[in-house]
Amino acid sequence: MTDRNYHWRIAGFYFFYFAFVGMFSPYWSLYLQSLHFDAIDIAILMSLQPVMRMVAPGLWGWLADHTGKRKEVVVAAASLSALFYLGVFFTESFWGLFAVLLMMSFFWSASMPLVEATTMSWLGKNTAHYGRLRSWGSIGFITTVLGLGYAFDHIAIYWLLWAGLVCEVGILIFAREIPRTGVLAHHTDHHPIRRIVMQPKVLALFGACFLMAVAHGPYYTFFSIYLVEHGYAKSTVGLLWALGVICEIGVFFLMPALVRRFGFVRILLASFCAAVVRFILIGGVVDVVVLLLFAQILHALTFGAFHAASVGLVHEYFQGRHQSRGQALFGSVTYGAGGVLGGLASGPVWQHWGAYVLYASSAGAALCGLILLLWMARHMADRPDAVA
Repeated sequence: MTDRNYHWRIAGFYFFYFAFVGMFSPYWSLYLQSLHFDAIDIAILMSLQPVMRMVAPGLWGWLADHTGKRKEVVVAAASLSALFYLGVFFTESFWGLFAVLLMMSFFWSASMPLVEATTMSWLGKNTAHYGRLRSWGSIGFITTVLGLGYAFDHIAIYWLLWAGLVCEVGILIFAREIPRTGVLAHHTDHHPIRRIVMQPKVLALFGACFLMAVAHGPYYTFFSIYLVEHGYAKSTVGLLWALGVICEIGVFFLMPALVRRFGFVRILLASFCAAVVRFILIGGVVDVVVLLLFAQILHALTFGAFHAASVGLVHEYFQGRHQSRGQALFGSVTYGAGGVLGGLASGPVWQHWGAYVLYASSAGAALCGLILLLWMARHMADRPDAVA
């Protein structure tokens, strides 16, 4: 199999995986709202996915590293995710959806850290080109977020369930086609993974990224509802989501040049600064279209540059047989635990204090992450051996 063919097979997985995110993040809360759930119920159900991203990846990463069968684990997880997703067609009750989303998310969340490790291993010394492969996930996100946004101006939100099924099937098809990658021996292989995690630079990175995920929790949970309540059409909601991801794609393609010039840490610092500005704008000027557009453009930094740089650093810190678990731990701590806290806390804050306080809190979390990251950069500058 040629490298080019593998490129498209990995790209296909990213496309459908993030097409599912483009279906779920902007519109699932609207579907739940159509079932007459209140804000706290919606926050709980929307938080099940990040809960499983906190719990599941570590287990699946251990299994992949222990058995050496990373691809087989990905295929099994994708199969079971698609199977449990079918449950959304058979229940509209809170506890029924709770059970279905819990099980679906447990298996759905297993795949991505393992595919990230596979991609990085397959790229070898060309890890700066990760963003170009990952950009296909952004294209998948745009496809669903724009297409469904326009569709839901004309059809019932119930059809969202079928869009999710198409994405699940696509994930399963391409999970079967990703390459098998070996694990290269590394001098840290005999170290327990706890020894790597407890390094100050790793703890600071995970802590800062956790706070970035907390900051984004209200965005993924209530941004669409927020816009609709301020008079935006669902098609416009889709356009605003897509704008951020289009800019994200641009950053992914620029990442090789940006990494060569600035390095991962400086890119992360810029992304946290942008997050502070972005969430202040979203909370304070939602009715000023120009500023709201600018806030969405900043998604290029707050997610695109942030994600590519953080995954790159994790790949540098976790080598050899620790790669799968390193990416899994990163996903669990950041998008998992951070997403859980940000999503669950957003419900009561939204209900009792409103959107302004909610998104000001997001800006505050990003600011705390920035401070922690600045400490990490200072620590690494004082101790050059810390980056080895």
